[in-house]
Amino acid sequence: MFWVLLLLLAWAVAGTACTRLCLAAVRAAAVGTDPVRGRGLTLYEAAFLSGGPARVADLTLVSMARQQRLLLAHTGWATVVDPRARDEIERSVIGAIGPEGQSRIAPVRSAAADTDAVRSLGEGLVRAGLAVPDAAARTTVAAGVRQVRAAALAVAGLAVAALTLPAPAGMPRDLIAVWFALPLTLTLSCLGIARVEVHPYARWASPAGQRLLGGVRRRAGRAADDHSFLASVAVRGIRAIGEPELRAAFAHRDQLPRE
Repeated sequence: MFWVLLLLLAWAVAGTACTRLCLAAVRAAAVGTDPVRGRGLTLYEAAFLSGGPARVADLTLVSMARQQRLLLAHTGWATVVDPRARDEIERSVIGAIGPEGQSRIAPVRSAAADTDAVRSLGEGLVRAGLAVPDAAARTTVAAGVRQVRAAALAVAGLAVAALTLPAPAGMPRDLIAVWFALPLTLTLSCLGIARVEVHPYARWASPAGQRLLGGVRRRAGRAADDHSFLASVAVRGIRAIGEPELRAAFAHRDQLPRE
């Protein structure tokens, strides 16, 4: 009756993995699924939900450059033209450039993305249910799916092991296979349901945040004014920039300065 022990182990593995996935899916579904009424997104919020803190820094640099309050050279340097910030995030960017008023874009982008102003922006989006806190819900669900896949393979392996053992007297092997098919069906069904029902999370935005981002994307493509351009940068990143010199400035953003 050793096959019974293997069957119990198969049920334990399948049940534990499926339970963890279900609990993770329930927790994830509770993040930002309520309809957001009367709530729009600022450009900073759209940038954060689309690309995180680094996108907010990019948007701020581009916005200040378009207003000629910041000079972004094609060599990858940022120079302050007007030191008067209009909000906390602009103040963070100017502070990241430093008292000399000039710095390379890469360290400015990195420092500005890690400021209290940008963190407060993200925390506010989390409280509003528009951003996923620390990507915890998404990663937990993904880990749950991986565990269920591993459980399905483990159940199949235990079934093969049980079928290779000498069959008990009066116990057909087909019946043993049927018993192992039950936990295997459980794991495969759980994976199928997860594929259909579990919401595909973006990197930063919750389902409610993604719905609001859809409106920003539609508005960004309708007009050619400055606000529409910045909305495109917020949701698409620097690839939305058409000016060759401005694109060249950001081409240096991820390169370390030469000594």
